Amino acid sequence: MPLVRIDVNQGRSPEDLRRLSRGIHGAILAEYGIPERDYFHVLTEHPQGQIVAQDAGLGFERTPDVVMIQIFTQAGRSQAAKQSLFAAIAARLEGVGVAGEDVFIGYVENAAGDWSFGFGRAQYVTGELAVPRK
Repeated sequence: MPLVRIDVNQGRSPEDLRRLSRGIHGAILAEYGIPERDYFHVLTEHPQGQIVAQDAGLGFERTPDVVMIQIFTQAGRSQAAKQSLFAAIAARLEGVGVAGEDVFIGYVENAAGDWSFGFGRAQYVTGELAVPRK
């Protein structure tokens, strides 16, 4: 059950934003086998100049079309699974017009007890939801 935050510069159409979100979700579905309705995305548009995303010294330039993605999910997946997810996201976003150098992903892990889906309860802990298998 990933929670995904997507930050972009202003200027994309509502359809473009939907395609970004669906592309990322499609990659997570394909790579992690989560249920379709485990779909929790927050899309935020920023005025030009409010996203700073350099290359960390890797020698390439990003464009104003950069897509900053933060994925919050439960710990336990292998590094190979994460790498596969990163590649799948980049491929799907390339399919909607985002260049590889403009895809930035931060991956944050936590535990089952760190989630509440409503009503102030930790449903993985109370047993209302089954803990996803890795």
